[in-house]
Amino acid sequence: MSEPIEISKIKIIQEERPNRRAYIADFEEPVHYGVHGGVKDFYKAVPEEEHPSTLDHIVSAAGG
Repeated sequence: MSEPIEISKIKIIQEERPNRRAYIADFEEPVHYGVHGGVKDFYKAVPEEEHPSTLDHIVSAAGG
């Protein structure tokens, strides 16, 4: 079996729900996660600021 080519090193900070910040190794700025659009409506969330959901990032990664 070959050696891994990448190991993800990520620290996630839970802010006021539903917001989270993900600090990814080698990047100074965090990635912000939260809710918007249909996800916001589904959860009846009223965020101060809308952010992409984790689902948005999964779909964009699979499409790329």
